[in-house]
Amino acid sequence: MKKLQGAHLRKPVTPDLLMTPSDQGDVDLDVDFAADRGNWTGKLDFLLSCIGYCVGLGNVWRFPYRAYTNGGGAFLVPYFLMLAICGIPLFFLELSLGQFSSLGPLAVWKISPLFKGAGAAMLLIVGLVAIYYNMIIAYVLFYLFASLTSNLPWEHCGNWWNTDLCLEHRGSKDGNGALPLNLTSTVSPSEEYWSRYVLHIQGSQGIGSPGHIRWNLCLCLLLAWVIVFLCILKGVKSSGKVVYFTATFPYLILLMLLVRGVTLPGAWKGIQFYLTPQFHHLLSSKVWIEAALQIFYSLGVGFGGLLTFASYNTFHQNIYRDTFIVTLGNAITSILAGFAIFSVLGYMSQELGVPVDQVAKAGPGLAFVVYPQAMTMLPLSPFWSFLFFFMLLTLGLDSQFAFLETIVTAVTDEFPYYLRPKKAVFSGLICVAMYLMGLVLTTDGGMYWLVLLDDYSASFGLMVVVITTCLAVTRVYGIQRFCRDIHMMLGFKPGFYFRACWLFLSPATLLALLVYSIVKYQPSEYGSYRFPAWAELLGILMGLLSCLMIPAGMLVAVLREEGSLWERLQQASRPAMDWGPSLEENRTGMYVATLAGSQSPRPLMVRMRKYGGIASFENTAIEVDREIAEEGESMM
Repeated sequence: MKKLQGAHLRKPVTPDLLMTPSDQGDVDLDVDFAADRGNWTGKLDFLLSCIGYCVGLGNVWRFPYRAYTNGGGAFLVPYFLMLAICGIPLFFLELSLGQFSSLGPLAVWKISPLFKGAGAAMLLIVGLVAIYYNMIIAYVLFYLFASLTSNLPWEHCGNWWNTDLCLEHRGSKDGNGALPLNLTSTVSPSEEYWSRYVLHIQGSQGIGSPGHIRWNLCLCLLLAWVIVFLCILKGVKSSGKVVYFTATFPYLILLMLLVRGVTLPGAWKGIQFYLTPQFHHLLSSKVWIEAALQIFYSLGVGFGGLLTFASYNTFHQNIYRDTFIVTLGNAITSILAGFAIFSVLGYMSQELGVPVDQVAKAGPGLAFVVYPQAMTMLPLSPFWSFLFFFMLLTLGLDSQFAFLETIVTAVTDEFPYYLRPKKAVFSGLICVAMYLMGLVLTTDGGMYWLVLLDDYSASFGLMVVVITTCLAVTRVYGIQRFCRDIHMMLGFKPGFYFRACWLFLSPATLLALLVYSIVKYQPSEYGSYRFPAWAELLGILMGLLSCLMIPAGMLVAVLREEGSLWERLQQASRPAMDWGPSLEENRTGMYVATLAGSQSPRPLMVRMRKYGGIASFENTAIEVDREIAEEGESMM
């Protein structure tokens, strides 16, 4: 018997992580899809990818505006407090889920199949965001090419797209300054270039009549998708190398813009406006909500990108350290971007002879109107314009890589036999499909559709997904079990801070954000255009669809089980039998030999599902260990 047992142990069978419990049977498998899945070629690949994913366009065009409108320097108090309560804990939770299981946003719900609908909701949200986010990159490419000239096309009036209201909002460059301008009755050349030439929005009557496709925007969007496809062609092995440039070069450009900005006359006026503390704003709940929203969307929690990136890590990668590097680095980058932006806006306000708040804008208005206008006031304006838009391009591409990799990874993990060998082809098909769906954004009225997608695709639906994920992991799967899994990976258990945030503070804060967004709901608008009722309803349905995927997934999971309704709910909420680390060498403790083809005659996870799941974990573990020991003695 010893010989037989020794011979058996000398022939280990590599399991297939992705088989469902019902498919496993007693057949020995010799395919390890976790190995074929791919990994980062180095630890720095993962760190830079996370930095590139989190540090995006919002750091440049949303944070500075939110800061100055919500108390200036005082805004940093709720900002860093919300980072500690929500940002860091949720960031670490998502990384831990991905690294522990080496699975994407869909397959990771083997942790509790009842909540697999949350993974499907993630995919819907990230798919919608990827469609319009690449359109923003297309706008950036348009301006990047337009900057390759001796004179910027938005510098002067008198072009065919300009109207009689066009007035060159610029002061004299001989140091004499400029007379104060009445900006309300005139339009700057940069604003008309953006709205009447780039968007050609005058060719649309509204969101219901988008007009014709703009061939130049169509080609820019095609180029954006080609760039994204080429960078994710080989998965993380290719995108992990691209981020060495796209995640670091923006910091060099940002530093150049910062140095140039602070040396301009009037720069201190803008910086003072940006950071002067107004502590009375802290008494307003709106400021705290704005801080939480900035943290929530800036870190990209809930989109599945962090989970996907972490799933390509080695099992013992120190994601605890990486969490603090990325989250704090993201916050510092946002603050530095504010200095770079408001130093130029201060110079611009002095040149125009108007207060800073009359030139400060957020979102596309800052990137495509105000800042380009400021560039025209500088010597070598095409050079500075090119640097600025190249920075925006690299910032946007990193986030877009994450969105596409999330979708591709999630689907290929669900169908590894068919899609994983043809991952490049599948990635190309996804890019083509999203390009075709995004063509409506290249029409005369495409901006209306972009605003609708931006307002509703990742609004309350994303908050519901993150709340569900947090509660499913900490309450259903169990905070003790989850901390034990992290201990298996990192060698220590999360302390009281993380447990308190996961169990109470983070869900409560997100719930407050959700309620606030519903109570303070405002219809979408773009400038003076108000969206019709049917467009608002479409947007609300867009957000509700992602929410409805969660109960739909629960229904499917319950119907797949047997027994009474309560028994089905219990079975569906327990971890799948093959849940755990992807490689058997990392499966210790309760996860020992629970994969197909493993050596143990009594897989522990099978017994857990049979004898009551999480609540009876300790007793079941002791019982199984005793039975295995007894059976081992009898075999000897």
